[in-house]
Amino acid sequence: MSAHVIRAGRKAARWGMALSLLVLGLAACDLDVSNPGPVADEFLDNPAAFAAIVNGMGRELSDALNWIGITSAIVTRELHATSGTPVQGVPAEAHNGKLSPEFDQQWTRSQRARWVSEDGIRRFKEVWGTTTYASTREGARANLWAGYAYRLIGENYCQSVIDGGPALADTVFLRNAEARFTEAIDVAGRANLSDVAMAARAARASVRAFLGNWAGAAQDAAAVPTDFVYRMPYFDRAVVDEYNWIYYAAASVPWTVHSVWNTPQEQYYTDTRDPRTPWTTVAGRPYGDGALAAPIGRVPFYRERKYTANSSPINLSTGREMRLIEAEAALVGGDWQKAMTTVNALRQAVGVAPWTASGAEEAWTRLKRERGIELWLEARRLGDFRRWVRDRRPGDLHILETNPPSGPDLRGRDLCFPIAQSETDTNPHLE
Repeated sequence: MSAHVIRAGRKAARWGMALSLLVLGLAACDLDVSNPGPVADEFLDNPAAFAAIVNGMGRELSDALNWIGITSAIVTRELHATSGTPVQGVPAEAHNGKLSPEFDQQWTRSQRARWVSEDGIRRFKEVWGTTTYASTREGARANLWAGYAYRLIGENYCQSVIDGGPALADTVFLRNAEARFTEAIDVAGRANLSDVAMAARAARASVRAFLGNWAGAAQDAAAVPTDFVYRMPYFDRAVVDEYNWIYYAAASVPWTVHSVWNTPQEQYYTDTRDPRTPWTTVAGRPYGDGALAAPIGRVPFYRERKYTANSSPINLSTGREMRLIEAEAALVGGDWQKAMTTVNALRQAVGVAPWTASGAEEAWTRLKRERGIELWLEARRLGDFRRWVRDRRPGDLHILETNPPSGPDLRGRDLCFPIAQSETDTNPHLE
């Protein structure tokens, strides 16, 4: 991270993070905020402030997840832009499959989420000592948030940096995520935080899958029950940054900047009524904001309904994703029949018809489609696209994700966010 971003991050950590007096929920933190004003850094060395610091980590991560989630949804065609004017996290370039170095908010906020978490962990160890720290609730949760921040960067950036250093491969961030999740499992076990330990194990499975460690991924996944869910909370208050932006950006008041029209979920939901992919028309709002260039023009407005309020949470880890990791591990190992059985058990549980496949390639197509359905609008699709290309996996994506009859040809889309121009301009290692 460049020097000016580090300074901004430290200021946020000293003033904003410690002053977010937040109440923790059951499955994930309740990031409820009350900010009485600036406090000197030394006050943060008081263990009484540590719970608030941890909740500040979650708050930073929720902000980064908003920016990366909505932009990546457009470029992967989980959603369709309704306007050629950049607004509310939907830049015009993303509709054409392009992720620009000018997308500074995605970069800055994801880097801040990583830095704030790491700095908090450093502080806890220095103040408590490593022995006390190793069995604290705050230490467990801090590692979980840090792991998710590293995963968000590793899955969505081909390269990134750490605190003004040189460009590093995505694998560095994913291995850092793996290490943080492992520490979260250990500390949460001693602190009797079973939900945090389970979330960390599920998240570690996802990271190991991305890294190609399918034996480790499957082992972690097997330990997570199918009904397990760990979510990022959002809030419906006057602070827009606390909203779930995927919902807010198409809430009709004031925005209708994306639509389910011309995405794989449009016809799929019409045909199946799969409860994982709901959308609806809105009376009096037949079209979205503005228009796209010809030949599309005005875009029919179909509002996603996976998220139904500014306060709708976003899944970070689920047991259902674990079953998909097990199915993909089976495909990697050549057992496509087992993979299809696992995938179809998930479909049966939500009341939709099973997929059919006649061989491994078709089973891969079904697996890719099922992950798009199950993890819809959770900021995971871009990473999936990239690792499948990297590993040369067989099977097709949906035509609307690749070369739609209407709109740009997406087969040459960007598969990761680039390092931001603001970082390149200030980081001497990137000159």
